[in-house]
Amino acid sequence: FKWLDIAPSRTVEWHPCYEDGYDCARLDVPMDWLDPNSNSNSNSNSNSNSNSNSNSNSNSSDSYRGPVFFNPGGPGGSGIWSLRHHGRDLQAIVGDNHDIVSFDPRGVGASVPRIQCWPSPQARLFWELQDVGVVDAHPGVLYDAFARAGAFSRACERNHLLAVDDQQDRSVLRHSSTAYHARDMLEILQRMGQHRLKYWGFSYGTVLGGTFAAMYPDRVERMVNDGNVDYTEWYHGGYINFLHDTDKVMDAFYDFCHQAGPARCAFHAATPQQIRARLDGLLDVLRTAPVLIAPSSQHDTGGPEMPELVTYSRVKRMISTALYQPIRRFRRVAEVLAALERGDGGPFYEYTSASGDDSGSPSGMCRAEAVPPTTPVSGPDVEGTDDVFAAVMCSDASGAMLNETAAELARYAARLQRMSAAAGSVQIAFRLACVGRAVRPKWRFAAGTVINNATVPILFVANVADNVTPLVSARNNSAAFPGSVVLVQNSFGHTSLAAPSTCTATYIRDYFQHGALPPPDTLCEPDAVPFEAAFAD
Repeated sequence: FKWLDIAPSRTVEWHPCYEDGYDCARLDVPMDWLDPNSNSNSNSNSNSNSNSNSNSNSNSSDSYRGPVFFNPGGPGGSGIWSLRHHGRDLQAIVGDNHDIVSFDPRGVGASVPRIQCWPSPQARLFWELQDVGVVDAHPGVLYDAFARAGAFSRACERNHLLAVDDQQDRSVLRHSSTAYHARDMLEILQRMGQHRLKYWGFSYGTVLGGTFAAMYPDRVERMVNDGNVDYTEWYHGGYINFLHDTDKVMDAFYDFCHQAGPARCAFHAATPQQIRARLDGLLDVLRTAPVLIAPSSQHDTGGPEMPELVTYSRVKRMISTALYQPIRRFRRVAEVLAALERGDGGPFYEYTSASGDDSGSPSGMCRAEAVPPTTPVSGPDVEGTDDVFAAVMCSDASGAMLNETAAELARYAARLQRMSAAAGSVQIAFRLACVGRAVRPKWRFAAGTVINNATVPILFVANVADNVTPLVSARNNSAAFPGSVVLVQNSFGHTSLAAPSTCTATYIRDYFQHGALPPPDTLCEPDAVPFEAAFAD
């Protein structure tokens, strides 16, 4: 299946695609919703946005209850990729008398023009090879990271402006805020003949959901916001409290490793505190003595093509990523850490290569073909479009954050690392992404005015400890929507998908089927915990 085989249309025209049970459409929408008839909205691919919709079909036509829209987060996550990988699981929860509908938001994947900062995969690789590491790796790294972030912002914006002959109003960067995404979703809904939205959003998808509900409160029928980004922090800057619970998830690694015992946790010690000390000791060693991974030989092809170093920065990033999915990742990460203590980097290479947490092989990148931003892309490996993250987040943010100095960022970095020793030095990348951004969105939603007047029965879902969207964010967001409820899952990691829970799934199903919200202060237990073999990678 190729997206180019479907012509963009101003109506939603479904076509069979991928394997059985999926339909796809391409919807042509204005680049500029504030001036839909302007010259910047040419129907050529370079100046229009084609929303790509995948539809996991309902099997119960007699009791059909309409579509449930789904956004996987990001910003930059591909709804198409996520629907193909998770759509049937979501449909099993909401009920197969619903279709599950998702789309690649403007700038992402199969929607064109795509936000693409580099002209080729090779150019991107050359840039990534200049990575300076996490900001606490060595003295002065923060200032290198600051300069590098500004250089990337300028290069990305310049490359996009060159593509439209320096006419900023024709650039997708000028029209990529969450307000545009919300209006696009309304257009899809209307073109499908639906008046009110049913929606399930994860992570950044909670920003999209909350923004839609604030902009179009009378167009919402059901909304589940799962793994909540704090609306006030997102739109007005700060980005401190998003790590409020991160170290609680790290503590869960120590606690569950200790409970699991040495048979299931290779990084075990006599107490959780000793496991923490063991990891601190390993990280201290890696600062000055990285572990070498030797290249593959003629008889051993399991390693890298060239020598690699496992540095402090790479291990900190691996740990930070593992906090998103403790059940899937903690057991394997413990094995990797134990091997690094022995000076063996092989398990690290195997783990990061298999999980996609590290860069691909140089030879593979050199063979990759460039895809123009006007050509839709969507395949088994296209989980999202990385460059969209900064484009949307910085468009939504207040202008003050874009003009930050290196000294101001250094003070912020210190605060963030006090908030989270486990991941503060890694997650500063969120705010670094906006350094030097100059292109401002034509349409930016101003949170705090409309939201407080909206009355939508939203179901907010949160883990008791989420590494980037803490429980307090769900409570803050719920307070902005009278009548909404927060459902808490007694698990760790990012969104309720980090841990299976029959209890949570049952409440979500009842909500979509009958509009029934769980009682306030409901706590759901998970069906599994970290270090159980059945759920580990």
